Amino acid sequence: MPEKRKIPLLPLRGMVVFPYMLIHLDAGRKRSAAALERAMADDRQIFLCAQKDEATEWPTRSELYSVGTVAEVRQILKMPDGAFRVLVEGKQRAKLTGIRKLAEYDSATVECCTDEIDNSMEMEALTRSVVTKFEEWVKITHRIPAEALISVAILDDAGRLADMIAAHLNLKMDDKQALIDKIDVRERLEELYLLLDHELEVLDLERKIGGRVRKKIEKGQKEYYLREKIKEIRKELGDADGKEADAEEYRERLANGDYPDIVVETVQKEIGRLSAASRFSAETSVIRTYIEWLLDLPWNISTNASIQIKKAARVLDEDHYGLKKVKERILDHLAVQQLLQQEHEGEAVKAPILCLVGPPGVGKTSLASSVARAMGRKFIRASLGGIRDEAEIRGHRRTYVGALPGRIIDGLRRVGTNDPVFLLDEVDKLGADYHGDPSAALLEVLDPAQNNTFTDHYIDLPFDLSKIFWIVTANDLGGIPRALRDRMEIIELSSYTEQEKAAIGKKYLFPRQCKENGIPAGSLTLAAGVIQRIITEYTRESGVRELERLLGKLCRKTARRMVEKGIENVHIRPSELSEYLERPKYPSTPPDKEPQVGLVTGMAWTEVGGTTLPTEAAVLKGNGRLILTGKLGDVMQESAKAALSYIRSRVKVLNLPANFYEKLDIHVHLPEGAVPKDGPSAGITMATAMISALTNKKVRGDIAMTGEITLRGRVLPIGGLKEKVLAAYREGIRTIILPKKNEKDIEDIPDTVRKHITFYPVETMDEVLTHVWVSE
Repeated sequence: MPEKRKIPLLPLRGMVVFPYMLIHLDAGRKRSAAALERAMADDRQIFLCAQKDEATEWPTRSELYSVGTVAEVRQILKMPDGAFRVLVEGKQRAKLTGIRKLAEYDSATVECCTDEIDNSMEMEALTRSVVTKFEEWVKITHRIPAEALISVAILDDAGRLADMIAAHLNLKMDDKQALIDKIDVRERLEELYLLLDHELEVLDLERKIGGRVRKKIEKGQKEYYLREKIKEIRKELGDADGKEADAEEYRERLANGDYPDIVVETVQKEIGRLSAASRFSAETSVIRTYIEWLLDLPWNISTNASIQIKKAARVLDEDHYGLKKVKERILDHLAVQQLLQQEHEGEAVKAPILCLVGPPGVGKTSLASSVARAMGRKFIRASLGGIRDEAEIRGHRRTYVGALPGRIIDGLRRVGTNDPVFLLDEVDKLGADYHGDPSAALLEVLDPAQNNTFTDHYIDLPFDLSKIFWIVTANDLGGIPRALRDRMEIIELSSYTEQEKAAIGKKYLFPRQCKENGIPAGSLTLAAGVIQRIITEYTRESGVRELERLLGKLCRKTARRMVEKGIENVHIRPSELSEYLERPKYPSTPPDKEPQVGLVTGMAWTEVGGTTLPTEAAVLKGNGRLILTGKLGDVMQESAKAALSYIRSRVKVLNLPANFYEKLDIHVHLPEGAVPKDGPSAGITMATAMISALTNKKVRGDIAMTGEITLRGRVLPIGGLKEKVLAAYREGIRTIILPKKNEKDIEDIPDTVRKHITFYPVETMDEVLTHVWVSE
């Protein structure tokens, strides 16, 4: 009694899988994918059965052949488009007796068939005849190596021998199905013998056709002759497909395009492989994809736009408000490029690598786009945030299933030129794991001494990246590896002042949001002070991204009123903002500046800009513990310990008991405890808070400070002063204590802010304490 089994069904289009055959399949239909997943979850067994009509999306029982193969899923890989690439091995012939349609896939009921052993002399003779015919076919076609022929010839199992030979032959679909339908081994061998005999006759006919074709063409036109020969053979066999048409198209593109010699040689070689490959082979799609990538890349296509510095300056001013120093540095580089182009006319000029560093929303990405417009070049952007695989930069080797080039080569294909302005966004967000280090791969991409022969693993041919104008962006310079940083020109973009934000909102953001939300020009007007109030009461940011989001919300609310009430013109006053944007997140009421014991306002810099850092300290009875809370990093914890050591060394000056640290616990807390905080710049802030708590002296509430502290009480310089001061200014603080060595950085603070603030540069902690206490 044949064994009956119920296993997932995978219908095949245009192909047949024989037992003992190892082959790659592509499964794109949802029910096929579900069947594969079910098979992997069970025992990896799946039933492969050819469908009669390839156009049928999901065949019924009557639309499938009656005999197929039970196979084992050896490997499965999900492709980017959602399809699956699977490696299967045929195990056993089986008859399809029924299909049960489930919710996600079809389950097939099959009867497994076992080859019966026949040791008769007639069977032995038939087997030898088939092997002899197959040997003749191999010697003529040279399609399989001699080792494979030996492995077939030594098989004792006649049924397995027939299936392995059938798997090697390039037969029509109907002929393959006829072979797999033969359950009886004798009938299978007889059918195979007839097919081999037919194939040998076709090969003999091929030679005759070659003779006829040879008379039609001129001597020496070997390539043309071969193509005509293939066409005649396929016409005679009635087995024409689109493979040769594709090859002809590739040859035409190669002849009409401008490609380096090594590319021409590689493409011609791949076209030859494509013509020789079987139509049903999975390798044909791999070869096609590789050829198309080589032909699509802009190997010798350049914009060749000349740089005009006056035009560049005008474009940058049109697109961006302020950023005077940033624009000047960019124009400096463009001026150098213009001079080099004039001096080396017709030669490639190596472009610099600019790195724009600043908080989100200050215009780094849009500035790169403006540079491309100013230079007259095309612009392409690749986001690197979160990449942890080196292959995203260098590409995957073609030996892997689903291999593709990296983002650099992909971007060049999309942009269509080899000298665009190429933006690598969020380079400080790169990661690294067992797949490699993407930042190390970028070293070759951004090194002018190496990138003229950059080799992507997929393309496997050198591509010249030296003509590209590279721009890199980051929020935090510290997140960029030093080796990568050394290859770039660093340009820092700082936070905007409220006046700059107001000007940007009025000139750029508001008109853009009106247009994007369908509001006719002039239909919505804002009274004086509306944008300023949105900035002060609804946002707390370094850039203008949240400001644009709120202006967009304002436009959408207005659009709804226009549609519902039929109003054509709307004028919004500051007092009406709450009707459109709800209540302010940051009311204009001045913060409480009441002096308190153990409470000091510090300042911090983050990758999203500056912020104030309230620091609390409390003294409790205990045994000398220093308690630190607020999710402080290692560096900040060490700063707190250094501050405490400084206080212990100054007990006499501070009028503290000599052994205070043995009987008291000091608790230092930084609010917003869920937010990680780190860095040394809160050193003097924590020291002041602890001294205030120990001496019971009140600290001024209108003062903020920043600076690193040493064990001897020296105040060391810090970074990000401009962002910190702007953040304190937004909070209504007008007195700042800063390290003496940062005094030169005060000039970077805009005049509109600087004139309202009193600065106290200090060198020691003793100087800090002279400014912080409330006068008795």
